[in-house]
Amino acid sequence: MTAIYNAKLFIDDEIIEDKVLLFDKKIVDILDDLILSDSDKIELIDAKGAYVSAGFIDMHVHGSGGADVMDATLEALETLSTTLLQTGTTSFLATTMTMSTEAIDNALQNIQKHAKNVTGAKIVGIHLEGPFINATKHGAQDKHYVQTANFSLIEKYMSEVKMITIAPEVSGAEAFIKQMIKEYPHVILSIGHSDATYEESQKSFSWGISHATHLFNAMSPFHHRAPGIVGAVFDNAEVSCDIIADLVHTHPSILELVYKTKKDKLHIITDAMRAGCMICGEYDLGGQVVTVEEGKATLEDGTLAGSVLRLNEALLNMTKHTSMGKVEAVNAVTKIPAEKLGLKKGQLKKGYDADIVIFDENFKSLSSIVNGDIMMNSLAFSYTNGNKKQIF
Repeated sequence: MTAIYNAKLFIDDEIIEDKVLLFDKKIVDILDDLILSDSDKIELIDAKGAYVSAGFIDMHVHGSGGADVMDATLEALETLSTTLLQTGTTSFLATTMTMSTEAIDNALQNIQKHAKNVTGAKIVGIHLEGPFINATKHGAQDKHYVQTANFSLIEKYMSEVKMITIAPEVSGAEAFIKQMIKEYPHVILSIGHSDATYEESQKSFSWGISHATHLFNAMSPFHHRAPGIVGAVFDNAEVSCDIIADLVHTHPSILELVYKTKKDKLHIITDAMRAGCMICGEYDLGGQVVTVEEGKATLEDGTLAGSVLRLNEALLNMTKHTSMGKVEAVNAVTKIPAEKLGLKKGQLKKGYDADIVIFDENFKSLSSIVNGDIMMNSLAFSYTNGNKKQIF
């Protein structure tokens, strides 16, 4: 059993002080004080006034630490998993991209086989970003591997697949979406890498699309006479969306607009590639050369190629450049994605998974805890087996 005290706790959409967070594998309780008897054995973490929230969840991350999901090895997943702990991320969707059928199958098979073996942030599912997209909005995805939506590629992995980015206007997409909703309602269907019109987007929402991937990027533009996907997302209160808050993919004014419009339907993601948490230089993305300079990742033709954003940096950007407060920002990477994914995570509540992050005023991670295990810690902690010590 472990107790965190002297902390600013994110509880029920508020920041609460003078409480003790008690956890094991699950959140055990939140107490006004903690009195230890002679028989109690407990580890104590003094947060020293730092912030404590549920661990962050990244619904869209391809890689970090020099590794990528498409490497299709246990070593790559392990590197990604442990690297993300530095950013406060304790859960993530391993995100694939548009490559050959063989490469995608290898990556999916690898996740299915090894997801439970990683020792850092937990893989809570697969986000299939492509190949069921529109080749005209491929972005950094290789358009030569774009294909019509079909189940043959993914049917063996439907227990692991939690999210699919798809262009609903392309041939075969409507039937695929409707079948998915009927047979696999747990899977989030997201419009992205798409050139759908406003009207086509709204129609796809009626079929079952409920989310939008990296809003504004790799999609039809927002225009006053043709509002496109963005306009449709803004007009539908039930459709959620995610954004890359790196100040490269989206201007601060756009971040503010999306926050004000979508509120509790807004998810913050990284879309990080293997250069995440690495130095500048040349890297690989789906067989393409990516150059990273000054926090910007681009292909040789200048196309943005994912990001090198860290999730805790995204929170700092949102609170610094928009009117979003700390509670709302943290919710966008904890409570909101957890509820969307149907996970009993994302909140400091009794019975929820003990995925916890301790961070400072600027969201720098001080400690990351996964399933009650302290995975990364820069705070002093002590161990006691009683002596009637009282905290608070």
